[in-house]
Amino acid sequence: MSDLDAAREALRERQGSGARYDAPEAPAKELRLARSGTAYFARKLNELGDDALYEPSKVPGWTRAHVICDIAYQARAISRQAEAAVAGEALPPMYDDDAGRIGQIELGATLPSRALRHLFDHAAVHLNVVWRDIPGPAWDTVATDAEGIPRRLRATAMERARRLWCGAFQLDSGARLHDLPSELGS
Repeated sequence: MSDLDAAREALRERQGSGARYDAPEAPAKELRLARSGTAYFARKLNELGDDALYEPSKVPGWTRAHVICDIAYQARAISRQAEAAVAGEALPPMYDDDAGRIGQIELGATLPSRALRHLFDHAAVHLNVVWRDIPGPAWDTVATDAEGIPRRLRATAMERARRLWCGAFQLDSGARLHDLPSELGS
């Protein structure tokens, strides 16, 4: 047993039987990238004052509020798919259609700053809990991505990681391309 494995085992013993963890079959590296991306995006978001949320982002025609909503609604969409997989139900598409997705983002971008921050926080925490509770075999359940292309649920971790890190850059609040992990690829 490696030192890291021993440390994990000691942590689990300290936390007790009520603590829950990712399944051994979960995509650990990709989940780590998504979780660190969540922390990085949250830091860049929290560096912005409330009025700055309604200023332009690096996405043409979008404010920072639009970017925040897009990030939050992606987490909600992935959560719906994962929850359906765990429940043994038919998996919904990520989004009903692109026009509906954009309409939802446009409406969400009008929320007060406090609500935008809570939207991001709640969606991120909920997705993390859902991912943590996916049993091993469910990670290979096939669902469609945002473009309607089939992929396994395990791919959602890297999708999420890429969207978060890119979203932090799109906020135009000081994130640099140099900050993006090399594991994200192109």
